[in-house]
Amino acid sequence: MADLTITSTSVIPGSTAKISHGTAGATITAGQAVYLDSTTGKWALADTDSATAAVRNAMGVALNGAVANQPVAVCTSGQVTIGATIEAGTAYYLSGTAGGICPVADVAAGDYPLIIGMGASTTVLNVGIVYPGVVKV
Repeated sequence: MADLTITSTSVIPGSTAKISHGTAGATITAGQAVYLDSTTGKWALADTDSATAAVRNAMGVALNGAVANQPVAVCTSGQVTIGATIEAGTAYYLSGTAGGICPVADVAAGDYPLIIGMGASTTVLNVGIVYPGVVKV
């Protein structure tokens, strides 16, 4: 398996989506996993194998594309049409590729597993961040 192939124009928040608005600190594409940089106060791409703990702590999924210093909306919980084909009942994790979302099979040894959410259908991801803060062995 591999990271989800997300069609950014198909990422749409559902009625249960909790949305946070802010500023992009880098180029972000709709459907990518992001974290809020406490130093800059801007959203940036999360990465499960980053050496920096804050970068590993994704806080949601971007709902629109933005370049640095542009507005970005982030689904921090609730349902979002993710713009990719997924499986209902399957957990999806933060990837080792910055901003990527992947199935558990792609979480490698040395990564810090973080659940982005659970497939609610073949197109809808129920975003519910779970970060235990431990390294996979």
